[in-house]
Amino acid sequence: MGAVKTKRMPRAVREQQMLDAAVRTFGRRGYMAASMDEIAELAGVSKPLVYLYLNSKEDLFTACIRREAAALVAAVRGGVRTELPADRQLWDGLRAFFTHTSHYPDAWSVLHLQARTHGEPFATEVAAMRAEIVDFVTQLILVAAREALPQALNCVRAGGTPIDPDLPASEVAGIAEALVGAAEALADWANTTPGVSARQAAATLMNFAWAGLGNLMDGRPWTPPEAAHEVSG
Repeated sequence: MGAVKTKRMPRAVREQQMLDAAVRTFGRRGYMAASMDEIAELAGVSKPLVYLYLNSKEDLFTACIRREAAALVAAVRGGVRTELPADRQLWDGLRAFFTHTSHYPDAWSVLHLQARTHGEPFATEVAAMRAEIVDFVTQLILVAAREALPQALNCVRAGGTPIDPDLPASEVAGIAEALVGAAEALADWANTTPGVSARQAAATLMNFAWAGLGNLMDGRPWTPPEAAHEVSG
């Protein structure tokens, strides 16, 4: 009786196994220290097969960045329901971001630490992902501004001048950049601080950001002191 033939694993499935092993290795050991031998062993394949599928260590790392970047963006976008109020949309987006980065710490290390510190072409790949998230956050801020428009139109300053409810584009862009930057830093902290949950991290940033953003939408921005009153230093 002949030997029973085993079913050959589809290329796409085998490639994902390799990427899983590569993300784990790159995330924990770093790009420079990670070896193709170690990745192949963890994936349960030969090193020549890794090269056959993914060409080189650089190409393998780039493939990891692209896959994990797409997964993070999809998680954030998928966590937001556009029919909800602006504060709930931002909360859900932050919670989705921190949930994903806490569930996949090796992937977050690849994206936020490894890819940014090893030059091109890796930094460009991560920059594209970050730009997409910043754009998404910008849209959430614009939604908040539209929701605040009726209240802003009814606000008046002490001198009786109506408040302009429109936020300058540069200010919206700056707020989005600051919020994404804070989320990135907080994700690093949460992933290395025992006992901090994704929900706690999201709530921390929401409390920090939304109070200030809410004041801005309500026509009560903080204004710097007059130059003559500033302390030189």
